[in-house]
Amino acid sequence: MELSDDDKALIRDHLDRGESLPERFRWLLFAEPRETELIWPDKTSEVTNVVLPFQSIEQIDEPRAEADLGAFGTGDMFSIGAGGRQAGGWSNKLIWGDNKLVLASLKGGPLRREIEAAGGLKLVYIDPPFDVGADFSFDIEVGGGDTLTKHPSVIEDVAYRDTWGRGRESYVGMLYERLSLIRDLMASDGSIYVHVEPDIGNFIRLVLDELFGSEGLRTEICWKRTSSHGNVSRSFGEIWESIYFYSKSIDSWTWNQQYVTFDESYIKSHFSSADPDGRKFTTSDLRNPGVRPNLRYDYKGYKPHKNGWAFTKERMEELDQQGRLYFPADLNGRIRIKRYLDETPGQIAQNLWTDLAPVNSQAHEAVGYATQKPESLLERIMLTSSNPDDLVADFFCGSGTTLAVAEKLGRKWIGCDLGRFAIHTSRKRLIGVQRELKAAGKPYRSFEILNLGKYERQWFVGIDPTLPEDQRLAAGAAKEGRYVDLILQAYQAQSAEQSPPFHGRKQDALVLVGPVDAPVTESTVIEAVDAARRMGVGRVDILGFEFEMGLAPRLVDDAKAKGVAVALRYIPKDVFDKRAVEKGQVSFFDLAYVEAAADVVSKKDRTVTVALKNFGVSYRQDDIEKLIEGMKSGSKVTVDGGQVVKVSKDKAGAVTREVLTKQWTDWIDYWAVDFDYLSRPETIIETRTRPDGSVHHVPQWTGGYIFENEWQSFRTRKNRGLEFTSAVHAYATPGRKTIAVKVIDIFGNDTTKLIGVEV
Repeated sequence: MELSDDDKALIRDHLDRGESLPERFRWLLFAEPRETELIWPDKTSEVTNVVLPFQSIEQIDEPRAEADLGAFGTGDMFSIGAGGRQAGGWSNKLIWGDNKLVLASLKGGPLRREIEAAGGLKLVYIDPPFDVGADFSFDIEVGGGDTLTKHPSVIEDVAYRDTWGRGRESYVGMLYERLSLIRDLMASDGSIYVHVEPDIGNFIRLVLDELFGSEGLRTEICWKRTSSHGNVSRSFGEIWESIYFYSKSIDSWTWNQQYVTFDESYIKSHFSSADPDGRKFTTSDLRNPGVRPNLRYDYKGYKPHKNGWAFTKERMEELDQQGRLYFPADLNGRIRIKRYLDETPGQIAQNLWTDLAPVNSQAHEAVGYATQKPESLLERIMLTSSNPDDLVADFFCGSGTTLAVAEKLGRKWIGCDLGRFAIHTSRKRLIGVQRELKAAGKPYRSFEILNLGKYERQWFVGIDPTLPEDQRLAAGAAKEGRYVDLILQAYQAQSAEQSPPFHGRKQDALVLVGPVDAPVTESTVIEAVDAARRMGVGRVDILGFEFEMGLAPRLVDDAKAKGVAVALRYIPKDVFDKRAVEKGQVSFFDLAYVEAAADVVSKKDRTVTVALKNFGVSYRQDDIEKLIEGMKSGSKVTVDGGQVVKVSKDKAGAVTREVLTKQWTDWIDYWAVDFDYLSRPETIIETRTRPDGSVHHVPQWTGGYIFENEWQSFRTRKNRGLEFTSAVHAYATPGRKTIAVKVIDIFGNDTTKLIGVEV
């Protein structure tokens, strides 16, 4: 670095005055920039390096256990074992959470070894949405066909609007860190396809050049998505999107040539000739680079090439007998070889894709996502850049298109999304694919649903999950006050430090805040009710991220009999976004309740069925009075007091309300049964830091169990019906069994009920 005395004095003057340095000093003070580099405010090459343990929420081995389990799978694919569970090998992973934390935890955690044992991450496709000011709501069908607009949760809304919605620099910054993590996670011969809209594509290409090197660019694909969008009266309509294809290595990547079906005009112009039997063909030169010069022999009187015929005499005779030679009328013309249309795979695919139609609303694969991409698009990408049994990933998986195609093509997969409803939509779609493969006698893999659970919450409140247990507990105690204050602020309650075990007060209710990393237990509720009675208070609100199964409505009813009205309410992840809290946008939903019963069909055969009896929620989506006030004529659907309500307003201003959830079943989108819930304890691998700074992985039982999805019924866009009694299940051994019933409502929220049965 060479600076003149004048330059040094100028820098000191600027620093003393607190002023920014002139731009030219950027190139003098710092190292030479990379070959290509995009600069934006607050750019940094630092990436998140936190490693959090993954918690398994659910395991889906079989799409649906029936009487005849059979056996599926060949080679490396698994076979179904006892109870329909996968015998071993890779289990696909659907992960709910912020992909930045997920990627960092995959990269630095024990799952990295699983990924490498599965052959490494060979292919990544991502389609991160970019649409400044877009509405990321979507429609949910209710009951007989009315639709409810599902608004994104506050945390999703903040992610979309404050990360994507602030413009290019925030979007590029968000993607830069995630692409850095993805690159480090990819196999050395891996490929990545980044799907973006044209108005942001040039910026993303520079980011990809910086991270993968400009020599890593294999091509930019242009996909014709649909007809033009927006106002095209003063410009050309945009009908294409960019897909940037990069490889991690400049020497090695998977490549399987793909072909495009010939269109009619190409067939007409190139396959204009036909044999007497009608077979269309085109002709091409005979070629044989190894032909000997001046080879001469007669072939039906035609003049040979100057160096002889293109093939040996024997080969020419063989082709002639097969009818493969084309003889021109002129004996001086070249004999050519025929290429038949019905034996030709098509034109070699180029980087302009105009033959893959977008998903329309009536398509079989449509699941109601506005940004859903067609399976044919992902199929071409996957067939090109991966092989059967390779591991592929999509860290913005949305409705699960990449994962569905991977399952159908026999690839292993990892999917991730921030939205709870996206994860639920993907789950149903993937179970549907498993069912199709099972019905066709084809192999399929199990998949598990994961999240970062309590460890993500610990990280949000400033507790390092990698610390030794004693240090972690001390850190938790030190942070507890801040955590409680945060929850009370989000709940819009006042602190009440002198009223243990309660933490606050809201209007006439005492408020108890459950722990950040454990469920609210039955004993906690009983203690709170007893304390409220002693204090002469008739209302208690208990807030928690998780609740011990089966608390409502039994404990609520017990408390009511004692003169205390108890509300059990979920703390949403939205509380960890400061902006959402400050704006008062955080909604706490009451704990839903499930009623279900197990019926022993045969004591002798140890068979049972499970029936769903009732389901209740207390959701609210909009301030219904404000909604009506802001309406002109027309109708809107919202949620109020645990009911989906259609509000209509005529031109005269008269308002009518119609409850669309006619019965409790209208709230249910999906339910599933684990017939032996306590059979699989949940064990996670915690990453710990020793005093000397070294890292080690420690297996720990979380105190919970993995929900084994053995039977399920759910609604689809094509079939709105539900079954409310499970298939008959037979136990291999007698004894007391615990059955878990999981219900997922139309918003994607789940509630679990435990039932005991003796067989």
